[in-house]
Amino acid sequence: MATKKTTKGTSAGRPRKTVSAAKVPAGRKVNVSKPTPTDEEIRKKAEEIYHERIARGEYGTAADDWHKAEALLKGLKAK
Repeated sequence: MATKKTTKGTSAGRPRKTVSAAKVPAGRKVNVSKPTPTDEEIRKKAEEIYHERIARGEYGTAADDWHKAEALLKGLKAK
């Protein structure tokens, strides 16, 4: 006697429905974060900041430029 195999969660041979995005209840905000910048992106931005700082004749360090570039690219408030 042959036994018919059924797949759990299917109905009449139809595939399951998949959810592509989570549903958010009305009135709730979704927290979407920005992608983290790469070291190369931070390095380029820090170099721009360095050249601008030197052109203005301001004192600073490479570390200051790096931290400012990182904050700007991450969307944080830079000092």
